[in-house]
Amino acid sequence: MTENELDNLIWIALSGEQAQFSVGTARARRFHPLIGPLAGVRDLSPDSLEAFGNLVRTTGPAALGLVGIAEDIPVPGTRILRGAEGVQMVFEGGDDVMAEIERAANDPRIAPLGLRDYPEMLELALLTEPGPFAERTGDLGQFWGIRENGRLVAMAGQRVRTASHVEVSGVCTHPDGRGKGYAALLSLRATGAIRASGRCPLLHSYADNETALALYRKLGFVERARVRFTVYDPISD
Repeated sequence: MTENELDNLIWIALSGEQAQFSVGTARARRFHPLIGPLAGVRDLSPDSLEAFGNLVRTTGPAALGLVGIAEDIPVPGTRILRGAEGVQMVFEGGDDVMAEIERAANDPRIAPLGLRDYPEMLELALLTEPGPFAERTGDLGQFWGIRENGRLVAMAGQRVRTASHVEVSGVCTHPDGRGKGYAALLSLRATGAIRASGRCPLLHSYADNETALALYRKLGFVERARVRFTVYDPISD
């Protein structure tokens, strides 16, 4: 793995700023299962893959997101549940996008979400499947939402965090709220907050999700790398 933190983003986060939310060893770590399945390995050596396999066997299903890897990598003691190609994108928006970010920051429809909103956030994520999300994913950073008639219909927030980058994540809209620009609005709100903290926003999307990719490009994100997302399950004895 290279020295660029974006090439091993999850490991850098889990062994650094977000270590408090992780479990594992010096070679393989994952977010606590109540936070989500994302995991990272120090490198792709046999020792690190074995450590990751042990982590899956002791904590349950976990997912690797590996930059520059085209195929799912076998891991001892596990089976591959599914794999998919993803895209890593970083923010390079110009003045036009910055004006939209400012408007989003002042939009009265957007409200911060907190602990009491976690059940609704999880329900929305399970319905819309924006990517890995669990009961305590909201612990990782600020999320924002839009409600209609008191019901949460859209949200976006922050997940993986390093010294220089923060991931925009959990972007989703209830079917009843689609077509109103909520995903773009909330993504801009999260992006603006990350920039205001002095860090660079980034995000991930599945490579075959053309709708999402078109939206993110419009919001000033550009593709940096391809990522292989693979979910692993322990092999029963």
